[in-house]
Amino acid sequence: MGIWLGLACVFALFALPCFAAPLLQLKGGSVTACEDEKTNNDLILADKYLQRFYAFQPDLTSRSKRSLPSFSSKLKDMQNFFRLNQTGTLDPDTLAVMKTPRCGVPDVEEYVHNRGNRWQKNVITYSVGKYTNDLPQATVDSLIASALDVWAKASPLRFFRSYSQHADIMVKFVTKNHGDSFPFDGPRGTLAHAFDPGEGIGGDVHFDDEENWTADSNGFNLYLVAAHEFGHALGLRHSQNPESLMYPSYKIRKTVNLLSSEDIRKIKALYGPSIQRPFHPRLSWNYPFNSWYSGFYFPMGLKDKCNPDLSFDSVTTLGEAIFFFKGRYLWIRHNNKNDIKEGPISNFMPNITSKIDAAYWVPQRSAAYLFSGSSYWTVKGSQVKGRRKNISSLGFPTWVKQIDSAVHIHKTVHTLFFTQHLYWRFNENQKTMEDSYPRKISEDFPGIPTPISAAFYKNGFLHFFIGVEVYKYNIKLRKIIDINKANSWLGC
Repeated sequence: MGIWLGLACVFALFALPCFAAPLLQLKGGSVTACEDEKTNNDLILADKYLQRFYAFQPDLTSRSKRSLPSFSSKLKDMQNFFRLNQTGTLDPDTLAVMKTPRCGVPDVEEYVHNRGNRWQKNVITYSVGKYTNDLPQATVDSLIASALDVWAKASPLRFFRSYSQHADIMVKFVTKNHGDSFPFDGPRGTLAHAFDPGEGIGGDVHFDDEENWTADSNGFNLYLVAAHEFGHALGLRHSQNPESLMYPSYKIRKTVNLLSSEDIRKIKALYGPSIQRPFHPRLSWNYPFNSWYSGFYFPMGLKDKCNPDLSFDSVTTLGEAIFFFKGRYLWIRHNNKNDIKEGPISNFMPNITSKIDAAYWVPQRSAAYLFSGSSYWTVKGSQVKGRRKNISSLGFPTWVKQIDSAVHIHKTVHTLFFTQHLYWRFNENQKTMEDSYPRKISEDFPGIPTPISAAFYKNGFLHFFIGVEVYKYNIKLRKIIDINKANSWLGC
């Protein structure tokens, strides 16, 4: 069998163009050259599939080794795993499974780093070392975090984003030979693979960047594949149940309640029952704050607040506190640098699920205004009041589609809105935009780069966040008096 397959490989490499004339006469009918080439290709595919996923070792010597399992017996193992008829022959159903895109982890012998191993801790770090160009980096980050959250909800495990090259789980998008002895095979074959828990490469997850990665069903859904691979990174093996997330072949699934009862049972067998998330009181927007939510590990948390590349989408004061928004995450600094509360925005404001582009606080109304795209919310307490409104209701022209940043100066009852190189001034008492605006930022705030990511007013100074830096600006002198790292406000 092994010699025949070796000759088949040679034939495939040097095959002449395919013709329809009969090539071989077999019992029961004829086989054309086209059919013969197709048969050879299918046999080569099956041989490689069984070698990779079922530990098949073809005998390429002239003498058969009785100790080696035959091609037919390994084929039966594969058919048994996928609950097919165990014919031991390459029938259409078996071939169809072999041609289905799948996970690169073997079905009978895992990528053994330490077989049956598990993480000996419940707090696990992860890092994205190399991205794909198929999706924005922010989308990849969100999908990876959500895929980990699938397992966090069913176990006591908690996952934290790290920017270190020594995180427990290193995520990379790579192609072909990429240094781990398990090369990828190009589009629509092996989608990804992962290594079970352990030191070094243990726990790492690799995605084939020759695939088309998407956030929906057009291509391969990164969230679904990542959730499967993270199961391996936590120590789980493949399942024979098509409804299990750990089933090896790719299939479109509902993205809610992704784990089957089998998946939940197996992750609990490794790590124990899930932790009941503690109740957190609703956040009071009035100062002083009556209650705070703290002390719990969030799977979605961007915990590395001292990452030198950290920037903020928006910042606002709120009483004596300062709120720092990044993606769908929030840090709250209260009184001093050592008192930092954090978590997903929705844990503090349950109805806010979007990224916040700009935010400001009007103490006279005890109200905050949160902007996302071309619309905004009015928030009191932790509740959204009224409907989401369009920014045109504030007097912006139709060509303004997004606010970069906003800051309220309570001494003058004015709010400043910044977008690209321009800014507007809004009178909060009269609720009107002043006629002489917009004006150029460079003319009224000399030295401040644009666009302005975020801004807030405190102790008589404006603080402008531009990328990873924050500029302290003296309004009276109209000059910059200090420049620091943006996350210095978080105690870094």
